[in-house]
Amino acid sequence: MTVRSDPPGALVEVDGKRIGVTPVSMDFTYYGTREFTLSYPGYETLTVQQPVRRPFYQYIPIDFFSNHFLPFRVTDRHDFSYTLQPRVVPIDEEQSLINRGRNFRSQSQVGGP
Repeated sequence: MTVRSDPPGALVEVDGKRIGVTPVSMDFTYYGTREFTLSYPGYETLTVQQPVRRPFYQYIPIDFFSNHFLPFRVTDRHDFSYTLQPRVVPIDEEQSLINRGRNFRSQSQVGGP
């Protein structure tokens, strides 16, 4: 399965395990719902419960024939794309940060406490 993001380069965790930065691919054995967590500096962290559906040839009894009697190997690929939202800093939090910076600067100019 391949995970992509906008912007690219987001850190991806699948079921709590880090797999790399987007675009990233991984092998998987089991179908079902997987938890994807994507994070990128300056963007909101995105956590998604993503269903990974099995194809028709993996249902009983078709899977027996597709796994044992086909003259070629069947590879199932899934591609998931996500868009991360920019983090919005509240104005009062931004002003607090500016005030703290000014305090540090004034302390360094006079020697500080």
